[in-house]
This record gives sequence, C-alpha cells and structure tokens, in this order.
Amino acid sequence: MLSRLSPIQSNCSKSLSLLSRAMSIKKNLAYIDGKWVGATSGKTFPVMNPVDCSIIDCVPDMDVMDTRLAIDAAAKAFQTFKKTIAKERSDMLRAWYNLMIKHSEEIAAVMTKENGKSLDESCGEVRYGNSFVEWFAEEARRINGEVLQSPFKNRELFLMKQPVGVAAFITPWNFPHAMITRKAGAAIAAGCTCVIKPSEDTPLTALLLAYLAEEAGFPPGVINVLTTSLENSVAVGQELCQNPKVRALSFTGSTAVGKILYKQCADTMKRLSLELGGNAPFIVFESADINSAVSGAMSSKFRNSGQTCVSANRFYIHAKIYDEFMTKFLTKVENQIKMGDGSKKGVTHGPLIKESQFKIVNNLVNDAKAKGATVHCGGKPLLEVGPLFYAPTVITDVTRDMEIYSKEIFGPVAVIHKFNDEEEVLQHANETPVGLAGYFFSKDISQIFRVARNLEVGMIGVNEGLISCTEAAFGGVKESGIGREGSSHGIDEYVDIKYVCLGNVEH
Repeated sequence: MLSRLSPIQSNCSKSLSLLSRAMSIKKNLAYIDGKWVGATSGKTFPVMNPVDCSIIDCVPDMDVMDTRLAIDAAAKAFQTFKKTIAKERSDMLRAWYNLMIKHSEEIAAVMTKENGKSLDESCGEVRYGNSFVEWFAEEARRINGEVLQSPFKNRELFLMKQPVGVAAFITPWNFPHAMITRKAGAAIAAGCTCVIKPSEDTPLTALLLAYLAEEAGFPPGVINVLTTSLENSVAVGQELCQNPKVRALSFTGSTAVGKILYKQCADTMKRLSLELGGNAPFIVFESADINSAVSGAMSSKFRNSGQTCVSANRFYIHAKIYDEFMTKFLTKVENQIKMGDGSKKGVTHGPLIKESQFKIVNNLVNDAKAKGATVHCGGKPLLEVGPLFYAPTVITDVTRDMEIYSKEIFGPVAVIHKFNDEEEVLQHANETPVGLAGYFFSKDISQIFRVARNLEVGMIGVNEGLISCTEAAFGGVKESGIGREGSSHGIDEYVDIKYVCLGNVEH
C-alpha cells in the first residue's frame, strides 16, 4: 500500500548513521538513574532483525538485582519530581517531543530494523507515538482538583490530585515506540517517575527514547530503561509487580500474561492498567459502501502484517454482498501488498517478529486446511523472501472445530464468514471472552446506534478501519483488560484523589 518512496526511506542510511554516532558511546548499555550502565552480571543478549534473523546489536541482560536498582532510582527521584510544578513537567515533555520530531527518521529506521515493519509503517508509528508526548505535555497543566459544596456551614471540602509514585511499564514489540510514550507521557505529566521494561525483541527503540529524554534534560531517575532477555523477563516482571516501591504498573500484551501480572500485583495493591488481547470482529452489513469496507479491511487486517492487538480477526460479510466483497478484497490483497525488507523501496509489509509467532500462524492455517477450510490466496510461508515471512492469506469455510475459529491470529491471515441477519452476527461477534476493538460498516443510522451499543468491545470503528488516535481513550472490556490509555483519561491511571476536609471555618 505504498505508492512512492517516502522521505523516511530515502534517508534510511543517513538516519542509521546519525543514530550510530549518537548511541556509539552507549553500546551494550541500559539507562538507570541518569547513567548508561551494563547488567550487574555483565551478560548481554542479541537483538535480531526478523527480516533475515541477523544480529543487529547486543544489549544488557538485566536481572532482578538491576531491576531493584532501577526501582530505587525512580523512588528516590520521585521525592523531588513530585514537587515539580505542572509547567515544569509540561516544558520537559515538550522538549522531549521536539527532539522526537527532530529525530523521527532515526527512530523509524531503528524500529524497522528490530521490528521488521516497513519504513512507511514505522514512520506512521513515530507520528502516533510522538503525539502522545505532545498531548500529555499539554494535559499536564490541566490536572485540576475540585472545590466541593459542603453539607456543613463551617467546613470547606477539596479534592486534590497527586501522583501515585513510581510507575512500571512492560511494553510489547509490535509498537515499541508508541506503547512507551502513551504510558510514560501520562505518568510523567502527572508527576510520576518510570521504570520501563521493553520487549526483549525491540529494546533499541526504547533506548533511543531514553537517550532523547536525557538530551531533553530529564532529571536522573525520572526515566529508567531495563533491557532483559526472554530468560530474565519473568523474574524482572515479577519484581516490578511485587516491589512495594512501585505504585502503578501498566502492561500491554497477551491476556494470559496480563492475568499473571494481575495476581502478582495483588499483594501490594498497585494501581493497574492492562491492555490485553483482542479478537476483533469486522462486520459488513448489506447497506455498507463495499469499496470503503474493503479499504477498511485492508488497513485493519494487514497493518504491521496483522500483528496488532486491534487487528480485524473475524470477518463477517452479509450474504447479499459476500461475493462482491470477496472479489474486491482478494484483488487488493494480491495487488497492493509487497512483502520484504521494510527498509527497501516499495515494500509494504515485513515479516512476523520471531519463530514462535511464525509457527503459531503457520500451524493455525495448516490445521484449518487439514479440516476442510478453503484458502483463496496465500496459506503458506514465503521462505524465498525470508525465514519469518508468511504470505497474505484469505480463508473461508472455517468451522468451530478449527483452532483458527476462536484464536487471535496475530498474523496476515483473514478468516471470512458469511451471515444473514444482525442478531445472528452480533451473537457470533460477542461470543469470545475478550473485547478490545470491533469494526462494522453500515449506512443505516438506526443500525449503527444499535450495533455500537450491543458490540461487547471497548472501541468501535464505524465505517472506518483505523481508529487509534491520541485524543481517544484506548482500552477494552471483559478479558481485554482494565483502564484506559491516551485521551484526557490516560492521566487517571497515575493520580490519587486526596480528599481534604477543612473544619471550623468561620463565615
């Protein structure tokens, strides 16, 4: 879906060179208490390029001891940082944002290298991620308390908002920039300090953001970044959950891991924000504009090669327009997607992130084929392109006995069903235990309001396949998590409301 070479692509080599110079003195180092440090164990682990599984670089393999050092640094910094005025925090975030804008090319190039998404997609994520820092720089000055109407003549009542304390973030590989800025921007605006544990697959983007925060003048300990291998991730995550100095934890990832973290946080009663798995329905009703629906389906399903939590996972197309939709959708899939190294001209989509994810997608499709599903395109690995590439795939005739029927695919595979009436399709759409995002296309205004109310999800795209933006509250219902990120509500996760009753006031 890329018609021309973007400025980001044309400057890729230049950007990587600039980044190399900026980060050269910090090679193999993480960021704790304003210092670039290695793991106390001295261990490192490799960061792989999923395009060809080559090693990009090595970073510190931090463990529980390093995690405690980072938490202690954040806790110490909080004692001072919580006293900063909103204008100071706003200016600090604005300086960070300005540097992100200045170095957008470097960030996008690094993201493409370690994540595999095309530079066009990386550029989009950089704009999206940057916007959260800009937004929360402005929201920092709007964290207002309240003066209440007292039921007693001699009392005055107030509500004050104060930062909760140290906030820990466990962020995913699929949006390594935006998932950090969406959390850290809100927390810092509120006056919290942060400990960030990025995915072991994409730590370089996080380190670059820390470097820019240092350049922006963030005090030591306000932002700390721990890089950990898969081997140490469980223990580090457990320490972030159970350490009493951490007062808020935010996690973006699978529902299964989210439930574990939820339990681990119980003993210290942390403020918890969980953005978990999805299984988004995508419904096209009879009255829909089919061309818009097809375009929306392409965006929602194949962005980041299907590796997004809000990707359309289950397509339901009304029987009367099913054939027309299928014909147009298949044409776009076959003509508009070019898979390959995302740093190359004309490439629109990259590989899956790692072998385990590749195997999950391949096994789901193979199981469906073995049980009688019809594959209209794709349905196989693209090993001639690279070891982790999977062909854009469209499948029909999927039945309940197939694993892919109820699983979140997290890959470039569209499963399409036919339906006949609204009640039937809503029943199918809502039969999963998760509810993050959902999409539907219709021109019937009454139907739009009915379906929007009855879809059991936290976010809905009506006649639109791309719905995320800074101004909107991001989050799900049911087992898709708790809390909201972005919007004016994003700061709510990082403030306590303190009630003050002033008595014996003379009037």
